[in-house]
This record gives sequence, C-alpha cells and structure tokens, in this order.
Amino acid sequence: MKYLPHRSSRIAFTLVELLVVIAIIGILVGLLLPAVQSAREAARSAHCRNNLRQIALAAVMFHDARGAFPPARYQPRPGDTDANNCGGSEATWLVRIMPFLEHATAEAQWDYALPYASHPEPVRSHAPAIYSCPTRRAAGAVGSGLVTGTTTVWITLPCGCRVPVSSSDSAQATGALGDYGGNHGDLTPGSVGLPTDFYYGGNGTGVIISSRANCRSSMPVDWIDRVKAADIVDGLSYTILTGEMHVPMGQLGASGIDAFIFNGDHVFNAARVGGPTVPIVSNLRDQLNGLTSWGSWHPGVCSFALADGSVQAFATSMDTEILGYLCNRRDGQRASSDD
Repeated sequence: MKYLPHRSSRIAFTLVELLVVIAIIGILVGLLLPAVQSAREAARSAHCRNNLRQIALAAVMFHDARGAFPPARYQPRPGDTDANNCGGSEATWLVRIMPFLEHATAEAQWDYALPYASHPEPVRSHAPAIYSCPTRRAAGAVGSGLVTGTTTVWITLPCGCRVPVSSSDSAQATGALGDYGGNHGDLTPGSVGLPTDFYYGGNGTGVIISSRANCRSSMPVDWIDRVKAADIVDGLSYTILTGEMHVPMGQLGASGIDAFIFNGDHVFNAARVGGPTVPIVSNLRDQLNGLTSWGSWHPGVCSFALADGSVQAFATSMDTEILGYLCNRRDGQRASSDD
C-alpha cells in the first residue's frame, strides 16, 4: 500500500509572528494617537471659542439693556468723597451678564450691595458651564480658599501690577471657578500707588473696567464709570472685550491663584490686562506676572472675543505693543493680530 506524504495545515501564529503583529499595531497606534489628540484639542478649542462668543454677546446685550458694558467690579479711588467711597468686594461682571446666558434665576440671588462672602454658599458656587474652558477643566468647577478682608497686604509684581497676598481678617469661602476675564486695558494709567492707577474705579483703559460706586448709607447702589460702545474710539473690531485668563498648570483650585470669578475683592479675579511688560503667557506654569495676564492651555494660542462679538485666536508670541493697542479702547491705534 502506498502512503501519501502527510501535510499538516498550520492554524496558529508562531511567537515571532505574534510579536511582529503586536509591534505593527503599536506603531499604528503611536501614529494615530497624536492625530486623535489633535482632533480632540481642536474640538475643545472650538468649544472654548464658542463660550467666548456667547459671553461677548451677553455683554453686548447687557450694554443694549443698560446703556453700557458691565463694570468689572466696584472699586473706589483714594480720596473719594463719602458719596463714592464704598464697595470693593462685591460681585463681578460675570454675575451681571448671567441673565443673558440663561442663568437669570441664579443672578437674581445676588445682591450687588453686599460683599461676595456675605452670599450663601449655593449662590457663590453656582458655576455656569459656559465659564469653563474644556481644555483646562471640567464644567462647573468650584473651589475653596480665603477671601481677603479690609487689611490686605499687597506685593508688586515685575510688571508693576499690585496683587494681594494676605489679610489679617481673611475668611474661608467657596465659589465658582472659571477661565474667562474682561479686558481691563493696559498699564498706561500706571501702577505706582497713585489714585490714577489702572485698578481704581474709572481708570481702566479697556472695556470691562473697575468702577466707582454711587453710595447710599456706605453701600453701593449703582456704578458711575460707564464704558459705552461710543467710548471705544479705536473701533469695536480692534478692541478686546474678553479672553482667556492665565491659570498656571498644576494650580487649578489653588487659593489665590485660581480665583473665585464672582468675587470682586481684586481686579484680576475676573479681568486681565495686556501690553508691554504683560504679554500673553507662553509658560503655562508661570505664577508671577502670569497672575495678571491673558493665557490659555491651547497649544501656542489664546482665544479672545472682540467688542464686535467676533472671536480670534492670538498667538502667544504676539508682540506686546500690539497686544497693548488691542487692550486699550482709546489709544488711537487700530491694531490687529496680523500686525
């Protein structure tokens, strides 16, 4: 009997073949991962720009309803009379525009004559999702920390900006966190301890500026220093209205660094300045000048909404003189991000 040669049919990989397949899959994943991450960041960046667009439109609608853009906060000037010498720790502009962002019920819980810390915790901690950049944090972020009192100790940063670092009568509080601030202007009014300094009421060169208050029984009842569209003499499309505030990477929720956005006890809680000595932050971990500056966690750019409601992404390498022109509503310079 004649036997035919036995032919085996192999149905399994050898170890070498399996390792080769795994290596190929690893290479493909490595090639695809940056593309996936890039697509996700593109979506987050688009979401952030849409947030800014909605915030800017809310500020414009506030202007149409009240005849001026909202004040960044109440802040008297040194030497003011009793009629104006009140306020300084009440709610910021981000509370005032909430009715135009479909949060009218939350805004109605605020009393603009009372200090931030006097409001109940649920009121302070109501954090609209639109105030958070998805690249940086989850929506609705709430933090806890100290709220400065009346005996604040100040330091001067390299840019010449003064910031509070402690207070003997500070109080523990909670509140909403966020990523967008109003344009308070540039540093041309000065920051040297004079009543003309940029952070005092009416001195800001931007659109969302600190304002002195009309006072009744030592309590603020209305704001005085009103910035109207007609006051933006450089043009609405050449002036920043709002943008992304720098918050150092690794410091989300850190008291005094990632501040309560509704707390008006300091200008930089809900506003920023820009120009010479105050660039857009490129070092994401900057904890010095960066506390006063614009900045984002988007690679190489920071998003802004202009006073006409349009939104643009400016390079973090933007010339600081051009940035200063864009922050100042009345310097006679019609600069753009392309200059």
